[in-house]
Amino acid sequence: MGSNVGSREAAVLGVPRMIEEEGLGCRVRMSSLYETEPLGCAPMGLFINAVVEFESLLCPEDLLKRLKAIETAAGRSGGHNEPRELDLDIVALGTSLVRSGTLAVPHPRYRERAFVLVPLMEIAPDFVCPETGRRIGDIVSSLSAVQRIVRVSSRKTVLA
Repeated sequence: MGSNVGSREAAVLGVPRMIEEEGLGCRVRMSSLYETEPLGCAPMGLFINAVVEFESLLCPEDLLKRLKAIETAAGRSGGHNEPRELDLDIVALGTSLVRSGTLAVPHPRYRERAFVLVPLMEIAPDFVCPETGRRIGDIVSSLSAVQRIVRVSSRKTVLA
């Protein structure tokens, strides 16, 4: 998840509570916060990014719809590759592979993005990519492009 408009840190820090309050999942854990530069889009404000892990009984498409509703409620007005108050993506669903008209899991580009991989490795150091079988540490080590990522807060959120 990420935010590069408005109260970036507050927007990201509020997501774990929203996940529980909106009935999306439980046992929510969140990584530290990281500040990153926009990747693959026009120059814009820096992002605050983090990764959240939680258990959900929702089917992947319903989970995606509910996450998009949280983005809208947070004031997201920007489209793809535009500044946004809150951006929520599904990176992985355990060992599941999902390919539908609206959803691809694992996220098709997560293995190229330090802003996903570094916080993911922090909270799930044993994560293995269900597509490739590669461990998260190996994926991080193989990042080809230098991407600026700075931990700005080691505050972790854990909701039971």
